[in-house]
Formats: sequence, C-alpha cells, structure tokens
Amino acid sequence: MGIIVPEIFAVWKPKGPSSNGVLNRIRHFLGTRHVGHAGTLDPLAEGILVVGIGKGTKRLAMEVAKEKEYETVIKLGARSQTDDCEGEEIITEGVIEPSMDEIKKVVVSFIGIIDQVPPIWSAIKVKGKESYKLAREGKEAPLKSRKVEVKSAEILDYSWPYLNIRFTTGSGVYIRSLARDIGDRLGTGGYMAELVRTRVGDFRAEDCLDIADISSPAVKVL
Repeated sequence: MGIIVPEIFAVWKPKGPSSNGVLNRIRHFLGTRHVGHAGTLDPLAEGILVVGIGKGTKRLAMEVAKEKEYETVIKLGARSQTDDCEGEEIITEGVIEPSMDEIKKVVVSFIGIIDQVPPIWSAIKVKGKESYKLAREGKEAPLKSRKVEVKSAEILDYSWPYLNIRFTTGSGVYIRSLARDIGDRLGTGGYMAELVRTRVGDFRAEDCLDIADISSPAVKVL
C-alpha cells in the first residue's frame, strides 16, 4: 500500500543537509518544483520541517507564524562568531562557573516579549543582500533588534559547560541568539551546540515522514 502525502505535511530533517537540500530531494522524488517549507533549519540542526506541495505552498505563511518548540544544548564558557558550533570556538578567559540558581534567574529573564538581535550569520537581508554573505566577504553589518516572544523555557539538564533547555517560542525567534545572549548575561559567553525542533504548531515528531518514505515509488500526493 502506498503512502499518501497531503499538500502540507512534516518531515524529519536529519543533521547534515540544509532545509533546501531536503526540499530538492522531495522535488525530485515527487516530480514537482512547487515545493516550499515553513521555517529553515540550519544544517547542524535536526527536527520538524513543515513542507507544502502545490497549492499547499500558499498556506505555509500560516505555518511559519505558529508556535514552535525546540530543545537545545548551549555550551557555556566560549563564544562563536556564528553563535553556533559551525563557527570557530573562542574560549572565554577567567570564567566563574555559574550555579544552577544563577542560571535559572537568567533563563527566566528571557521569557516574554524580548528584544533580540539576529545572528550576523543569518539569511536576513541588509540592503538587499543576505547578512551571512556580507559576513563571508568581511562586510558585516550590525542587525537591528526586533521584538520576539519566548513563551516558556525549561531547563532540562545542566552539567558545566553544557546547558540543555526546552524553549517554546513564537515566530521569528533565533535559538542561536538566545544561546549567545544567555551566555553573555551569565558572563560566561555561550553558543548553540545542538538543536532539535520538536514541534511546529500541531505537528510533532510522531507526525513526521522520513525522507526515505517519500522516496518510495508508491508515494502519491493527496
């Protein structure tokens, strides 16, 4: 029996490929160019990628705006130019290991409507060009802060220098920026070492298709 793929569905993006790389595979498997996604995941991240096919691409803006849930590991005591483990690690000197109580106070302070500066290495456009492309050329331009919402932040584990947090957010939140800013507020520095997107709106891990499933010749689009 074949797999029926609706116009909007979720796939589990593994670590390694880019979000667009996953889309290109889906385009190839399903034989159509009319494929889009709701919210990019960086290559180092894994998790839920909401995909639209055909007329479903017109509804992706609604999916982008929905609540999201992430689990991230922040490495404290160091910084990265890219705010994640893809950039060169710069160890912070003279760091005092923060207590759990100190970490809890800092993490809670990020819940609510906050001002967030996106990572320089991001796809946000500055004068018509992606910020990460300017950064590659050594022409980094400061990005303006913007209002975003962090709905909840739950500390899952803390074993210096690694801090594991589950975030529930509104749209437009950069977890890399949260990792950077939490580290800065603690005085230790910090960057995002791992990221898993576990929910987008009503889509959860158990709702996701595997890329291998979509490659089956028995797949049909609803």
